[in-house]
Amino acid sequence: MSDDWSGLRARVRKAIDELVADGRESAVQVVAYLDGRAIVEVQAGVADPATGRPLDADTPIWSVSTGKGLTSTVVHVLAEQGRLDYDLRIAEVWPEFARHGKDAITLRHVLAHTAGVPTLPADVTVEDFTDWDRMCAIVADTEPIAPPGALTAYHAWTFGWLVGEVVRRVTGRRVSQVLAEEVAGPLGVADELFLGVPETRLDRVAPVADRNLSALFDVASANLPHFDRVAPPGVRPGAEVGRRRDFLAADVPATGTMSARAVARMFAALIGEVDGVRLISPARLREVTTRATAPGPEWVFGQDMAWGLGYALEPDGAFGSSGSGGSVAYAYPDLGLTVAATKTLLSAGDGDPMEDLRVLIRDAVAGAR
Repeated sequence: MSDDWSGLRARVRKAIDELVADGRESAVQVVAYLDGRAIVEVQAGVADPATGRPLDADTPIWSVSTGKGLTSTVVHVLAEQGRLDYDLRIAEVWPEFARHGKDAITLRHVLAHTAGVPTLPADVTVEDFTDWDRMCAIVADTEPIAPPGALTAYHAWTFGWLVGEVVRRVTGRRVSQVLAEEVAGPLGVADELFLGVPETRLDRVAPVADRNLSALFDVASANLPHFDRVAPPGVRPGAEVGRRRDFLAADVPATGTMSARAVARMFAALIGEVDGVRLISPARLREVTTRATAPGPEWVFGQDMAWGLGYALEPDGAFGSSGSGGSVAYAYPDLGLTVAATKTLLSAGDGDPMEDLRVLIRDAVAGAR
C-alpha cells in the first residue's frame, strides 16, 4: 500500500475550500486515520465569523448526535475494564427507573435503541436539559412505548441520560468526566473531545449556525407522527440549542462537542492502536459492531436503521455515528480506517458533502489496499 497520501489530502482540501468559498459551508474539519496514524487532517473557514477567529485543527464544534459515539465508547471502555455489563438491568443500579414496568430494560437495549423509552414531555425545555437530576427523574418516570427489545426507536435525546446515569451510578463519576479521564486523556485530546464542555473551554468552541436544518425539522414534524415525541419543539437539536453556553456546558450526552481530529483518533483507538493506546479488545470490537436490531422500519423515521451496541452500522462495513446538520465519525475495521468531519453550518436536504468526503476517502484507501 502506498504511504503517499498527498494527492488525497489535496482532493479533500480542494473540496472543502470550494464548499466554504461558495457559501455552502462556513467552517469544516476533515480528518482520517489509517492504521493508527493521520493521513488527512485539513480544515477550512473561520471558526467564529463575529470575531474572525480562524478554525484550527483542535477547535471543538458541537456535532449533535455524533456525540452518541463518544458516550457509547465510554460504556465499552468500562465494559473492557470489567466495570459494566451490557446485560445489566438498569433498575439494579437506578431503582427509580423501574417505574411503569421498566425493570427489565438492560443497558444493551439502550445501546441498541430498543429500550422503548425514546419520548420526552412536550413542554420540556433547554433549561430542563441543563439540570441532570431533573432530566433523570423525567426519564425514570416515563412510560415505555413498547416492551424492551420489541421495537427499534431512535432515542434521540433520552439515550444520553439513560447511558449517562448508569455510568454515574456505577462509577460515581459524570459520564463527561469518565470520557475525559478514560478516553480523551489517554489519547491526548482532552481539550478537543467533550460531552459537557468545561466552562474554561467554552470560548474555544466554534459556534454553530443554521443553514436549513431547522426547515428540515419543520418538515419532519409535519410528516412524521412520532418526531415531536422524541424531539419536542423546544429542544430540537439545531443551532438555537447548540449555540447556548449553558447547554454546551451541561452533560447532555446524546450529543457532543469535538474536533474531527479528536473523534477520528478515538475511533482509530477502537479498531487498533494509536500511540500505544487501544481502547477495547478485538473480541469486544466484534461484539459491539454486530447488528443488535431486527430488520424493519424504525419507529421515528420509518426506515431500516441497523444498530450495534451504540454505533450505527453502515452497508459498506463502517460503524460510527453522525449528527443532524452534517457531522460524521466512522470506522472501517477491515481497512484500518477512520474518517471524521465536523462543520459549523448545520444543513440538510441539499446533498451531504461530509458524507461525500467520507466516501471519497474510503474509496481512495480501499483502492490502495
